[in-house]
Amino acid sequence: MELLDRINSPADVKKLNNAELNILAEEIREYLIEVIAKTGGHLAPNLGVVELTLALHKVFTTPTDKIVWDVGHQSYVHKIITGRREEFKTLRQYGGLAGFPKRCESKHDAFDTGHSSTSISAALGMAVARDLHHEDHNVIAVIGDGALTGGMALEAINNAGVLQKKLLVILNDNEMSIAKNVGAMSEYLCRLRTDPSYSHLKSDVESLLKSIPTIGSHVAKTAKRIKDSLKYFLAPGMVFEQLGFTYIGPIDGHNIEYLEQILERAKTIEKPVLLHVITTKGKGYQPAENNPNKFHGTGAFDIATGGKNGTPTGIPTYTEIFGQTLVELAKEDESIVAITAAMKDGTGLKQFAETYPKRFFDVGIAEQHAVTMAAGMATAKLKPVVAIYSSFLQRAFDQVIHDVCMQKLPIVFCLDRAGLVGDDGYTHHGVYDISYLRLMPEMVIMAPKDENELRHMLYTALRLPGPVALRYPRGEGHGVKCTEKLEFLSLGKAEKLKEGSDLSIWAIGSMVYPAIEVAKVLQEKGVSVEVINMRYIKPLDEELLLETAKKTMRIMVLEENTIIGGAYDMVLETLNKHEKLEQVKVTNCGIPDSFVTHGKRELLLNEIKLDIQSIVKAAETFLNIDEDKNEKTAIRHVINRNRTF
Repeated sequence: MELLDRINSPADVKKLNNAELNILAEEIREYLIEVIAKTGGHLAPNLGVVELTLALHKVFTTPTDKIVWDVGHQSYVHKIITGRREEFKTLRQYGGLAGFPKRCESKHDAFDTGHSSTSISAALGMAVARDLHHEDHNVIAVIGDGALTGGMALEAINNAGVLQKKLLVILNDNEMSIAKNVGAMSEYLCRLRTDPSYSHLKSDVESLLKSIPTIGSHVAKTAKRIKDSLKYFLAPGMVFEQLGFTYIGPIDGHNIEYLEQILERAKTIEKPVLLHVITTKGKGYQPAENNPNKFHGTGAFDIATGGKNGTPTGIPTYTEIFGQTLVELAKEDESIVAITAAMKDGTGLKQFAETYPKRFFDVGIAEQHAVTMAAGMATAKLKPVVAIYSSFLQRAFDQVIHDVCMQKLPIVFCLDRAGLVGDDGYTHHGVYDISYLRLMPEMVIMAPKDENELRHMLYTALRLPGPVALRYPRGEGHGVKCTEKLEFLSLGKAEKLKEGSDLSIWAIGSMVYPAIEVAKVLQEKGVSVEVINMRYIKPLDEELLLETAKKTMRIMVLEENTIIGGAYDMVLETLNKHEKLEQVKVTNCGIPDSFVTHGKRELLLNEIKLDIQSIVKAAETFLNIDEDKNEKTAIRHVINRNRTF
């Protein structure tokens, strides 16, 4: 990698000629494959934008010019050539480079991203600020065709067309196939419309026609109508033209020399420009080209075969169990429909889509629309199951309140990736759903302790009369046997897993099995620990909570959710209603009030002290255990206090 080793900043890219840039592109592809095969990451999107990224940095100068990468799945090449080549080997690793753009990571990262469809809004804001400050630099938003389906992107385009600020939006289209003749015509029109001489010629012709006595203005108008009709017929981007953009394209996104020419011309246009670039997702690595979805986001893999590294355990994931169970339930109930926001595979709905194609709906990256569409279905006696990652449902907060809860509609929100998700970091951690859903009237919130309980919860949720949020973690289950017969879980009733008299641990979802392990460790220290599987955060099992509070006087709440507004607060609020329980002490272990970084889940749990050892220490502190003394005596000193109810 002779050339790549010499690239320490975008300035080094500018020194290369086109032949060298093409060599560098291949070296970067090799490096991407080499690193991501070890670390995992978003391989296919980045392989597709190598030439585009090099052309951008050849023409524009960051950090003066601002490049905003929508979502950020395609920002790896940008990271490599902006001084982070060696650090790239730490991609998505604990303490290493983030998988998304981060302003705190580099001055070349203009905006933090992670969720889709935000780039045009952010870039427009930067363009407005530039003009108000009387500055002179370029602002570029790079957005994929998938992200363009998001309503926020369309709102931004609409506003940009009105404001008419100088702004370049690059549509990275890696799905559309352009036939040869249409592509050639588009390229020809593109050359005409971006060539400065064309603009002058157009102006001169219009002036000449208008100068003809009597009929000149009519001839000019007729010519304009004919020209516009031809543009509608030949140019695929007229919708953008009508919204106030100058549309350029489609063009080959892998031709560096031509990309440079077009970008140089585009940056001279003093109004919004949309450049439509066609790229191949996974380009240069056959397994990724053949299966771009598989390599969109991948774990470590074998470069030679493209196969995933690691030994399969055979334990199904929560996602797989959800998908299988939904297909099973839909067989018996034709009113069940499934909705996803561009995440059919990720949410486990592939089997449902294949089995019941007429009852499956992928709305694209449009979570707000997905929720309100489900609301419309629910008013018409269907039973919608909306499968969305926990952190993505945040985007539809108002719709869940206004369109679902206010109407008490029976919609089941299946929130995959609840809790810490690991390598993707804080833009994807699902650690706020309990808090933001708990405040909504009519909402029922459930979380299973294992994959078998997930099945029963889904069965239960589809039989409740109002909205239900069912949250479950990423990854494999616990390997428990799944019972074939599905049972209804009584609304608002918890499950007592272990009796105890010194401490009561109330755990929800992914923290139930750790709670059992914590109880075992404390038991060896002479502490009698009761373990409760909450099952429901809302409604809470108030009857059992009061019973355990009176018995142990000490309650510890464990949750993989922010400590603000979650299960812990629910327990406190419930106990505070009962004056006679004012002596009961409650503590908790959860996600701290800060953004948790990226890295393997076990490392993150250790950092935020939500691993088993840390929870044990927290319990010992809570119970006033002195390690240098007899633990059992210390515990008895705490619990044998006056209990008056």
